[in-house]
Amino acid sequence: MQSTPTALRNENVTCPKHARRQARQNDPQPGPFPGLNERSGYSCLPCVPNESIEVRPFGKPGHVLSLEGRVLAVPNGWALLPPGDAALSRRIKADGPSWTVIELLGRKRFSRGIWAPAERIEALRAGLATEREDPSYQRKLDAGRRRRAAEQASYEVEFREAVLAFLGFHPRHRPHAEALATLIAAHAVPVGSGTVARTERIPVEERAEAATIAWMRHQTTAYDSMSIPRVRGKRREVRRMLAQRSRELLQAYRMDRDVDLMRCPLQAALRRAEERADPLNGV
Repeated sequence: MQSTPTALRNENVTCPKHARRQARQNDPQPGPFPGLNERSGYSCLPCVPNESIEVRPFGKPGHVLSLEGRVLAVPNGWALLPPGDAALSRRIKADGPSWTVIELLGRKRFSRGIWAPAERIEALRAGLATEREDPSYQRKLDAGRRRRAAEQASYEVEFREAVLAFLGFHPRHRPHAEALATLIAAHAVPVGSGTVARTERIPVEERAEAATIAWMRHQTTAYDSMSIPRVRGKRREVRRMLAQRSRELLQAYRMDRDVDLMRCPLQAALRRAEERADPLNGV
């Protein structure tokens, strides 16, 4: 008679088949993500809700995925604060541990709410509602809006000047540079545009260069209609190639050269912009 392996022996289990099954249940094999079990679908790992973390949505209600792919059960007594109230969300995050749910769709990030203790959410919501009834709160909001509007207007001017500096067109092509800088700034600078112009991680000069090349990629090349193979690194390779073409096109305007205004793709893009909205006089 075949003996039961020592690692599978259990005083409450006598059948080797049942012993092996119990061993698998006690130590599940990893699935596609750490903490996931292919047989059961998921296996929650213990967690301590003593810190604020970013998590991903998970299909099972009351559960989320950590950035490492672990399935985490939402702690008892926690509730999900839906996105939409920025002031309340900031207070929830500042007041103590919370889990911010972010869904990634392509290169974009979408907030799906914040998990936090339900009592804390309700207490902060009630306190914020009381503050909002005070006239001084509205005055503070208005002052903040005016300050941000002034900062935005100042940044629009700064960014447009940085684009002009990057273009560096010859004086004879200065009107084209002015028109191009206006279009690029109008596209890239607005709050919520999601463009490189909104980041603060790189200097404004680098933002202006990146925004210009990106605008030209979409407006002066066939990038938007290209069929690019879904191969790792291929899209980046295509972008590098088109960026080089854009830089070569700009170089013609930086020198004292004649430009064929009817065949130049940059001129065609400027004409299309004029025909769509005539932004040159309104931005």
